[in-house]
Amino acid sequence: MKSDKISELTTNRLSIYLRCLNELSAASIKTISSQELAEQFNLNSAQIRKDLGYFGEFGVRGVGYFVDDLREHITKILGLDKPHRAGIVGAGRLGTALANYNGFGKSNFTVVALFDNDRAKIGHRVGSNEILVRDVAKIERVVREEKIDVVVIAVPARAAQRVLNQIMAAGVKAVLNFAPASLTTRRGVKVKTVDLTTSLESLSYFLARPQAGTVTDGRHRAPAKESSENNERERPTAPASESGRRT
Repeated sequence: MKSDKISELTTNRLSIYLRCLNELSAASIKTISSQELAEQFNLNSAQIRKDLGYFGEFGVRGVGYFVDDLREHITKILGLDKPHRAGIVGAGRLGTALANYNGFGKSNFTVVALFDNDRAKIGHRVGSNEILVRDVAKIERVVREEKIDVVVIAVPARAAQRVLNQIMAAGVKAVLNFAPASLTTRRGVKVKTVDLTTSLESLSYFLARPQAGTVTDGRHRAPAKESSENNERERPTAPASESGRRT
């Protein structure tokens, strides 16, 4: 596996492929080629083959990919074959909404703890799963006891760096940050930021352009094209095929 050449955008696309394969499996589809996968889900067949080629050869000439087998391989590549236990720092509206979200379980993530520094919230339980709100000052002990390996930051920007420092001190190495702030991390800690404001401002730019509205539905794009957010501008020089041959 050529892990040194794998970008974050590649792993993002693997998540998309897995979602597509889950849909195909639910529809009892057993095999599919990269071209059929691209056409059905508006992806790029050459990019699919290149991305999968980083991890091995999964296709069969004249058949394509076996859907369930490829699902299993990508699940393992993304580390989703093992359960992940998540904590959320910030028991405000965003934090409690995330704690109540039922979709995490589909990807093998379970929210096991909420943290806050508001005494009025500490000790209360949130959502249908009755997740206990803990004192953020005790995050290191709770992380150890609950075996938390992923933490979500859902606090105001002014508090985000301080919270991240507490998370890193607790030994957590994977952090999803919803605070609109640029954070400083230590070596070996991965922070992925979801900035809703920046995304909305990008949409505002689109709406402000004179040509806005000429393309309003991504499903009308040519199948070979990807959205700008998914395209990391890497063009395969010699598109890899499934099992070395295009199917």
